[in-house]
Amino acid sequence: MCLSHNKTVFMARSLPIKKVLVVDDNPVMLKVLLLGLRSNGYEVFTAVDGPEAFSIVRREKPDLILLDIFFPPDISQTGNTWDAFVILHWLQRMGGPEAKNIPVFVMSGAEAEEYRDRSLAAGAADYFQKPIKIPKLVDAIQHFSLQRMCDVPLELAVASSAGRLRL
Repeated sequence: MCLSHNKTVFMARSLPIKKVLVVDDNPVMLKVLLLGLRSNGYEVFTAVDGPEAFSIVRREKPDLILLDIFFPPDISQTGNTWDAFVILHWLQRMGGPEAKNIPVFVMSGAEAEEYRDRSLAAGAADYFQKPIKIPKLVDAIQHFSLQRMCDVPLELAVASSAGRLRL
């Protein structure tokens, strides 16, 4: 961790509002996450399948994606069966440079032991077992944001006149 605990809490709350895309075919889950994240200061977009998620990624350029693992077949549009692994593959290979760098937190009610490792190996930044506890999710998002801030290379930091480093 790059900051002391007290400063971490302050810094996390002072981060700019993040855009979060929630992708899940369950309308109840979408509503719970939408309300929970909005009440914590996030701008939230929702999608019910892969094609809708891709459209929102291109248009809104979210800072983070919360992605369910399983979706019903996309009979109305392409006939494809979408899942988190297909969507992760698309983001990494075909989504363009912005989409490739969007962190994805996978979430599922399926067997955690099997899907956690597979999700992380496929490029997910984190994995959450449903039902999701909003405070735990918000803490993970804030921690991940701070981690990314701390990963700034030292050569990009500039020494201030007071001898402290600033970004």
